[in-house]
Amino acid sequence: MTAPVASHRRTTQHPLAPFALPGVGARTARTARTAATLALAGAATAGAFDGTGQAAPRPAPDQVKHQVAALYQEAEVATQKYNGAKEQADTARAELSALQDEAARRTRKLNAARAELGTMAATEYRSGGVDPTVRLLLSADPQRYLDGATVLERVGSHQATAVAGYARRLGSVRQIRERAEATTERLVRTESALKKHRVTVVRKLDSAERLLDHLTDEQRARMARAAGQDGHADRGTGRDGPQGDLVSSLTGAPAAAPGSRAARAVSFARGAIGKPYIWGATGPSGFDCSGLTQAAWKSGGISLPRTTYTQINSGQRVARSELAPGDLVFFYSGISHVGLYIGGGKMIHAPHPGAPVRIAPIDEMPFAGASRPA
Repeated sequence: MTAPVASHRRTTQHPLAPFALPGVGARTARTARTAATLALAGAATAGAFDGTGQAAPRPAPDQVKHQVAALYQEAEVATQKYNGAKEQADTARAELSALQDEAARRTRKLNAARAELGTMAATEYRSGGVDPTVRLLLSADPQRYLDGATVLERVGSHQATAVAGYARRLGSVRQIRERAEATTERLVRTESALKKHRVTVVRKLDSAERLLDHLTDEQRARMARAAGQDGHADRGTGRDGPQGDLVSSLTGAPAAAPGSRAARAVSFARGAIGKPYIWGATGPSGFDCSGLTQAAWKSGGISLPRTTYTQINSGQRVARSELAPGDLVFFYSGISHVGLYIGGGKMIHAPHPGAPVRIAPIDEMPFAGASRPA
């Protein structure tokens, strides 16, 4: 299907269309023009939006809206996978750093033990010779130290005790290094997944932006108004341009949070209204959906995991009929979106790129569950 062309863009005639080579008849020129037109049509089908010929009817704004919403939702699924991979990568890096530090510390002790054995061997040699078993264990091959350790354990000598201690240190260093190698491999795999999810997110968002580019400015503005995405936030009242009607629709004062921690989380989320959605962000200048809820509850003294599909399992599950301000509300079957409930059937959430943090009804998306951090 040929991609739509915005009404505000003028379709220019391709320079090949009226061009006829000298000495070529009219029929041949028409054939050349037809071939050029078919080639351009094929290019348009592959993703170009300008070309010769009559453009296909532009899809209705509602159709674009649904397609863009689907792309945003797919991008958010990939964003949560990216967030999870990033969290795992960060953990693996921290573990690797700790293991490397521990390996260095144990290696220093191992070298000190070996130096002690060397001094002992030199003393034994000067006093009349070195035990053959000690000579074996002082060879360049560490494995021979371990193989000989069992022999030394049967010898009740000072050398046996010293070499057995060295063998234990050698084994512990090896274990640490093996763990470090396994952690390095895990980090490489995680970083590969991280890159894959990043590419998916970028592609989905680019596709959504290309669709929006084929709307007129007026149509885009109308879509933004319908979604409550334009205007500026008034952080003092929590009103967000057209979202103000959602706030004013709350009956009386906002519902009270069940505890001080939840109250601080709600207060933080209200203070974030109007800040941009930035995928992978946890603030303070921008957030994605789970980044906002994580930061909000962090201000309340609760540490939440990074992703939607792990946040839903943190704390106590709550029925929809029992929701209280501060609860986390989740959406879609894959648990790919989360908001912070504020009472009156409303939440504060970071919707998607182009839509700032705002107040919205929880009925806006398919409800999947809720949890109460504790």
